[in-house]
Amino acid sequence: MRTYDEGRGRPIVLVHPGLSDGRRCGKVAAILASRYRVLRLDRLQYRPDRGAPVRVELEAEEVLRLARSAGEPVVLYGHSSGGVVALEALAASPASFAGAVIFEPPAVIGPPLSGEGGEVLRRARAAVASGSPGKGLAIFMRDTVELPDPQARLAGAITALIPRYRRLIPRQLDDLEALDRLGVRLDAYATIKLPTVLLGGEHSPAHLAERLDALQRVLPHAERVVLPGADHGADLKRPAEVARVIRELAEKVFAG
Repeated sequence: MRTYDEGRGRPIVLVHPGLSDGRRCGKVAAILASRYRVLRLDRLQYRPDRGAPVRVELEAEEVLRLARSAGEPVVLYGHSSGGVVALEALAASPASFAGAVIFEPPAVIGPPLSGEGGEVLRRARAAVASGSPGKGLAIFMRDTVELPDPQARLAGAITALIPRYRRLIPRQLDDLEALDRLGVRLDAYATIKLPTVLLGGEHSPAHLAERLDALQRVLPHAERVVLPGADHGADLKRPAEVARVIRELAEKVFAG
């Protein structure tokens, strides 16, 4: 498990989203590290040395190991599919955490993310297998993420041109399958009694706000925060605002 350990102070753990590695959280981590010890890891699903596709529960176990290494309850941040991993870690061992910020997790709240019978996943994987990873990612971006078709095609084409990200496209599809296999976990998340901020962007796809709505209904101590003018990539485009939300929660729970 490759980890990053920056700064000094009370501990914060960051869990990155899909189609990325631990470096994705670097901007937010650099801001927080001026006041806190910031720990992050390369998620197991996206590591080049991983074997078969992994379950969300196994990724949550790695997050727990990292959190426990801090020696005290940590503040946890999880972004997108990393947010689902974070929710699983919170539900598995609430005593390991002081609070959490969860940014637009694509938690299953009804039908599978990959469509009826996994048809989105089948089409995307067929495209990758035929030598068109950009097309496969575009299918995922359009039919699961719900980006407009031109934007999904552009994202797929650009991503496939960059070797570092091109190799992650099949892992993104594995991540999608893992989320569907996990299924609806709202009952488990209802047991999370920690202070939790459910963070979203004003211009993110509507289904992500619906998933935050579902989580807000079951999490007993959840606060909803929407970043005006932001979207699902706010951690990269507006890291100071994301860091501010994490810092404000950290100040509150560590002071208690």
